[in-house]
This record gives sequence, C-alpha cells and structure tokens, in this order.
Amino acid sequence: MNNLLKLHHLVIAFKDHFSRQAGDYAEFRPGYPRSLFAFIAEQAPNDKLAVDVATGNGQAAVGLAEFFQQVIALDASAAQIASARPSDRVEYCVGSAEATGLPTHCGDALTVAQAVHWLDLGAFYAEARRVLRPRGLLAFWAYNDLRVTPAVEALIRRYHDEVVGPYWPPERKMVGRGYLELPFPFEEIAHPDFAIETDWTLGHLLGYLRSWSATQRYLSANQSDPISLIASDLAQAWGDPGGKRRLTWPLTLRIGRAY
Repeated sequence: MNNLLKLHHLVIAFKDHFSRQAGDYAEFRPGYPRSLFAFIAEQAPNDKLAVDVATGNGQAAVGLAEFFQQVIALDASAAQIASARPSDRVEYCVGSAEATGLPTHCGDALTVAQAVHWLDLGAFYAEARRVLRPRGLLAFWAYNDLRVTPAVEALIRRYHDEVVGPYWPPERKMVGRGYLELPFPFEEIAHPDFAIETDWTLGHLLGYLRSWSATQRYLSANQSDPISLIASDLAQAWGDPGGKRRLTWPLTLRIGRAY
C-alpha cells in the first residue's frame, strides 16, 4: 500500500464525544449495507483510492475496501483509530477531515458516515474539493429512526428525547433532520434508498444505546447509568433477552460529484 500520509502521531483539537466509549462504539454500532458501497464505487470515476474521514471504528472504511484498491481512513481520535477494524486495504491514521494531508486530486471518493455534523462544514467542503479528482464523489449519510417493534421503538424514543435528551450535543440535531438542510456545493446525483438491517439481541441493543454520545455525557454529569431507567421496561417489551429481533435504520444519503 502506498504511504500517502504521515499523520500517525498528530494530536488534533476537536470536539471529542466518542473516545471514552471507543470500544463500545466498535462493538455495538451497526454495519452499513454492502449495496451502499457498491453504489459509491459504481458512480466513482475510478476504483484506485477512497478516503473515509471521521472514520470512527472504520465501519465505512472496511466496506469501501471491498470495492476500492486502497482506502485511507482518518479520525481525530487516537482511541477510535486504536479500536478500528483491521483490513489489508485500509490505512488508518489520526487526522483531520478539514486538513487531511493528502495530495491534491488523489481521491476517487470521499465519505463521511454519520459524522459530518461534527465537522467545520466550509473547511471540510474546501478540503474535499481539493482532495477529490475531477468528477470524484463526495458522499455522507446518517441514520436515526430505528425500526423494530412499536413497543421497543416507543421506549427508545423516550430514552432519546427525555432521559438523555438534554445531553445531546447541539450538532446532533442535524442527524435528526437527515442532513437534508445542509448546503451541498457539489453536483448532487440521484440514488436508490438504502437501509441498515441487522439482527440483535437485547444485550446488543443496550450496548448500542450505551455508545451514544448523550449517554456518555449523562454518565459524566450524574455518575449513574441512564440505561437503568428504561432497562426493565425495555426487557419486558423485547421478550426473550437472548432472542434476536430484526432492526432497521433507513439511511439519508447526500452524494455528488466534484466540479
């Protein structure tokens, strides 16, 4: 793999809502659909290099690696990079989405999975235009509304809105709106609908809720676990705790070409 970056020892100032629970994030966040990455690769001008910024534990980077010869995956959190999923085609580096250090016009696709709301959007767009080849793709997406059963969904909404609602960082509101209100100075292209689908036990769902930034902020502020406030009701609504249920999150995708 070509070593395009020398960022492994950088210390970057950023709003860090996930380093504390990097292990939980890696274990309990759902994976993205293969069809999404196939579509990105199909629309990209080439399959040589994809760049995934704010990569977290590398879920999107590993998905891209099936369709691109090389993937550079950056995250400002050294803890997240340390917990990232290994892949022979992915080079993980501590680095900034707004200043990647990559050569100009090197990338065929640049992606941000569930994280563009944490970025300085103007600086990020400028860097994306610099890094992408002509007609290269910028794609970012979000998931928010979990579908499982009405009773479980109602409890998760109560947890999201009431229990940890005051602890969400303000940027998180963009996810609820699906990034649809954000400016997008790229040639936006039409795309099919995509959704995350996975089969989880109750324990895995609780781990997912614990990985939320608002859960961690509640824990820090109150020194108590907010999951305990809904755990009993959630267990009753779920049924057999060892039994798996199908969970679905529709994705909201913005994708376009660099001019």
